[in-house]
Amino acid sequence: MNEMTLAEIWVAVAFLVFVGILIYAGAHKSIASALDSRGSRIAAELEEARRLKEEAQKLVAEFKRKQREAEAEAESIVTAAKAEAERLAAEAKAKLEDFVARRTKMAEDKIALAEHQAVADVKAIAAEAAAKAAETLLATAATGAIAERLITGAISEVKSKLN
Repeated sequence: MNEMTLAEIWVAVAFLVFVGILIYAGAHKSIASALDSRGSRIAAELEEARRLKEEAQKLVAEFKRKQREAEAEAESIVTAAKAEAERLAAEAKAKLEDFVARRTKMAEDKIALAEHQAVADVKAIAAEAAAKAAETLLATAATGAIAERLITGAISEVKSKLN
C-alpha cells in the first residue's frame, strides 16, 4: 500500500459506492434502453433513407423513360410535319403549274380569237373598199383622164383601208 495513498483509496471507495448506487437505482437499464431506442431510431432512419433512395431511383428511371418517349414523339411529329410540308409544297406547285397552264391556254385562245377577228375585219374592210371602188367606177363610167383619176383614187383608197 505504499504506493496508494489514503486519498486515492477514498476516491476509489467513493467511485465504487457511486457505481453501486447507479446499479441499485437501475441506471444501467435506462442507459441500455436509451442506447437501444437510439439504435432502433437510427436503424429506422437508415431503413427510411434506403426506401427513399429506391423510390428516387424509380422516379429517375420513370422520368428518363418519359423523356425518351417525349423525344421519340417529338421526332415523329417533326418527321410528320416535314412530310406534310413536302406534300403541301408539291400540291401548291401542281396547282401553280395548272393555273399557269390554264392562263397560258386562255391567253393563246384570246390571241387566236383576236387574230381571227383581225383577219375577218381586214377581209370585210377590203371587200367593202373593193365594192365601193367598183361602185364608183361603174357609177361614173367615165372615160379618159377622169376615169384614170377615179381608178387611181379607188386603188389608193383600197390600199389605205387594207393597211
